[in-house]
Amino acid sequence: MMSFQNPFWPGMPGAQGIADLPKQIEAMTQSFTDFLQAKMPPGPAQSMASMNPPLEKVQPLVADLVSAHQQLWQQMLRQPTDAPNTPVVPELAKDRRFANEAWSASPVYDYLRQAYLLNSRFLNGVSEVLPSEDKKETARRRFLTQQFIDALAPSNFAATNPEVIQKALQTEGRSITEGINNLLKDLAKGRISTSDETAFEVGKNLATTEGAVIYENELIQLIQYAPLTAKVGKIPLLITPPCINRFYIMDLQPESSFVRYAVEAGHTVFLISWKNPDQTDAQRTWDDYLTLGPFSAIPVVQAISGSKTMNMLGFCIGGTLLSSALAVLAARGEKPAASLTLLTTMLDFADTGDIDIFVDEASVVAREAAIGKGGLLEGRELMSMFSSLRPNDLIWPYVSGNYLLGNTPQAFDILYWNADATGLPGPMACWYLRNTYLENRMRIPGELRLCGQKVDLGSIDAPTYLFAAREDHIVPWQTAYLVTRLLPGPHRFVLGASGHIVGVINPAGKNRRNYWVDGDQKGDAAHWMQTATEKPGSWWRDWSDWLDAYKGGIKNAPKALGGKGYEPLEAAPGRFVKAR
Repeated sequence: MMSFQNPFWPGMPGAQGIADLPKQIEAMTQSFTDFLQAKMPPGPAQSMASMNPPLEKVQPLVADLVSAHQQLWQQMLRQPTDAPNTPVVPELAKDRRFANEAWSASPVYDYLRQAYLLNSRFLNGVSEVLPSEDKKETARRRFLTQQFIDALAPSNFAATNPEVIQKALQTEGRSITEGINNLLKDLAKGRISTSDETAFEVGKNLATTEGAVIYENELIQLIQYAPLTAKVGKIPLLITPPCINRFYIMDLQPESSFVRYAVEAGHTVFLISWKNPDQTDAQRTWDDYLTLGPFSAIPVVQAISGSKTMNMLGFCIGGTLLSSALAVLAARGEKPAASLTLLTTMLDFADTGDIDIFVDEASVVAREAAIGKGGLLEGRELMSMFSSLRPNDLIWPYVSGNYLLGNTPQAFDILYWNADATGLPGPMACWYLRNTYLENRMRIPGELRLCGQKVDLGSIDAPTYLFAAREDHIVPWQTAYLVTRLLPGPHRFVLGASGHIVGVINPAGKNRRNYWVDGDQKGDAAHWMQTATEKPGSWWRDWSDWLDAYKGGIKNAPKALGGKGYEPLEAAPGRFVKAR
């Protein structure tokens, strides 16, 4: 571990200069304040007095900025004296970008990585110090600062990445050739490859749970899965997955399939497979998605199962659509839900996390003008937006790995699914953005009219299982918790570890990570967390135990799929999910 010495930063002050910096800060602050006062236009004393408050804000701001520079200089110039072999930057040990031993073998590259992290910390600090009256503007500045920082990491450039140089020498330049070939292939695709896409095929080793499409319309196919137990619950389970991306996130490989787990638990499972919209769907609205989605699926499930009610599950925007549909049905006097499970779902959009920086009045108006009356919000654009929320996981590792190092991404089913993007019809997407993310109208009883009905989420009186993920950057768990204030319940709120997808897809067979349950729901999300109990392993078992109470008894498993008027049309997973 090397010391940070002046030869790298010839303009930096020496040790004595560092010691004198507090006095320099005071002098600089006063000089800057005097300068501003001198530049103020002359006027009555009253006018000058009215401008004093801004000047009072200037002095601490300047002090904060100079103090941040002082701290950066101190860290750049010396390493800790109490632990000579300890990096100046503690975060270095957890940063995967610089984990390869090539970074520590050379004092130059060791300096580069630590200097980069110090400057990253400094820039983030400056971003926080700068004043702003607008919360959204502050969040946008924070986001853009981090995007800039992540893009300029030395690991992203061949000349400053020792792994790239080392591999090029070892392979006699073949890694460079392979990297260029990888880049050309990805340019043809229009996206960065994050998984070995030759390793997977939907219907072959993904989405393989046995079943059949027993109904379809212009927008959905409805799949019924074959029983895996001799007895099943009398009340079936209907799953509404997100219409952004493909449904098979819930039916990955057999050992990580949520669908298979539910079937093995003795449920007759039906699932909506959404069509990836094309130009024939460019006029479809939110109401169309309700009408052709849940409203069309529910009577089919009732006819085949013989049960007027069903357990219902919605995931992400699928949960928002399902809840909208149930509110409309309640307004019509229909209550088909025996229970309701919502996974990482927002109904109150008070805090939408990082996505909020993409949604403001100007951006929504622009969308409405472009595609609000017809058109498509392309899946590629949605994928790019979501990837930008986690660039050090979904962008830059593959830029350096694929193009600089010439590597082929490893096979990873979740990342394969993540790249299998779908779009949304323009009118539907614009309605969703304006009425939820921008204006948050769904939470207000009677504020929205859907399918001709004024809706009230409080009319959905089914018992609910609410799952949120603690590190979710798309649906903040505190926002998912707000559903407990909108639906009457009773509620079982469960908080899982990890993020939006990996938190949900946590197979019971592997029993990894942990989750929290049984917090006090009388307070806010923070109070719930303080009073909750941590449990090891997968939340799937907890959900299965909860849902057992709503099976409605048991009966013999059906010997055939479908029913009168709903004969199987094709084998699961169906052609809708395979269309690229």
